[in-house]
Amino acid sequence: MIHSPRGCEDILPSQAIYHQWIEKKAASLFSLYGYRETRIPTLEKTELFLRSVGEETDVGKQMYTFKDKGGRLLSLRPEATVGIVRAYLQHKIYGKFKEWRVYYTGSMFRYERPQAGRLREFHQIGVENIGQESPWVDVEIIEMARRFLKEVGLVRFEIQLNSIGCRKCRPNYQRVLKDYLGKNLDSLCSTCQTRYQRNVLRVLDCKNPSCQPIINNAPPINLYLCSDCKEHFEQVKQGLRALNVNFVINPHLVRGLDYYTRTIFEIVSPHLGAQDAVCAGGRYDNLVDELGGPFTPAIGFAIGSDRLLANLEKIGTKLPLPTSPKVFIATLNRESQETQESQKKGLLLANLFRSQKVEAIVNFNPRSLSSQLRFADRENIPWVLIIGEEEIKKEKYILRNMQTGEQKQMSQDDLEHFSKTLATDSHR
Repeated sequence: MIHSPRGCEDILPSQAIYHQWIEKKAASLFSLYGYRETRIPTLEKTELFLRSVGEETDVGKQMYTFKDKGGRLLSLRPEATVGIVRAYLQHKIYGKFKEWRVYYTGSMFRYERPQAGRLREFHQIGVENIGQESPWVDVEIIEMARRFLKEVGLVRFEIQLNSIGCRKCRPNYQRVLKDYLGKNLDSLCSTCQTRYQRNVLRVLDCKNPSCQPIINNAPPINLYLCSDCKEHFEQVKQGLRALNVNFVINPHLVRGLDYYTRTIFEIVSPHLGAQDAVCAGGRYDNLVDELGGPFTPAIGFAIGSDRLLANLEKIGTKLPLPTSPKVFIATLNRESQETQESQKKGLLLANLFRSQKVEAIVNFNPRSLSSQLRFADRENIPWVLIIGEEEIKKEKYILRNMQTGEQKQMSQDDLEHFSKTLATDSHR
């Protein structure tokens, strides 16, 4: 038997309904803020990611990359922001709108070590605002992420906030950090020693316990921000307080991608242990021009759907139950001709219910009535419509209430009226 690749999981109907639910919640909420859905390819040219996320970042190293039949180097998207910016440039959105507000949902791919809350194919819901530099956009983005998490039922989480500066002030901090870490280099893990040489800020993102004492004593970046970045960050904090959005400053918070600038944030929840981040984002004011466009400030966030649902399950949040069909149409037959007639009539009557937006399924298997009734009971289907040779001849069909066991004969006109009643009850 062939199984799915390690770290790639099937989402069966019993779980898919929950993904659909949070995606609908996201679409509804984000649209209130003026965001519209966009869909980007799962495949992008590898060069796009190497120029943006950084070849030496964890994401850059974890990409699924291959050559297609034309010899072109392609990668499965490890994240969506870069693809959104590519679409922004490719379609010259900057020439049409001063601000582009979009959201997305979809699968991302990274060659991770599979564990709880971390898969090789994972699902994200994200938001991008391209074109606005105001710190109040940062405030709105963070407030929107918080509101979404509250609406889906996540009750315990913490917003961690930091600023990592800009092109003007960050180089000075990198020198200060490198001087500090250089004195403790032998005590850092091998990964951090490599990061020290290639991207010193990434050392602050290390989760290795042996490195934490050194990281915790590292000079905080907010002491080295330029005046513009300081002012921007102060306004973000003031704006969040004005909206009663609680947050904590994490002076050593950095993001795992090279393109971030100024405001960054993570929203963490304690229910999954080490995999505690359910949402993360920040500004990426230089990414558009680094990919060949005009200077365009931007900010966004991504929420891990799988991790969010795992958190909700862990805390016992009541999620919507999978719905069952309202009507099961039991077809009775003994001979092939009768089978065709009962199933044909079953389809016709099923469409009568479906035309009223009432779920109905028809039996197409050669099984007894008792077997069909057991199936309907097991699936919590409240109504069974029984169609056999006698029912077809008389044009009177038996409708059974599965809760009470009560049965009554109904004509097609009766069933049409009944279907409308069911539809009305379903939409109350």
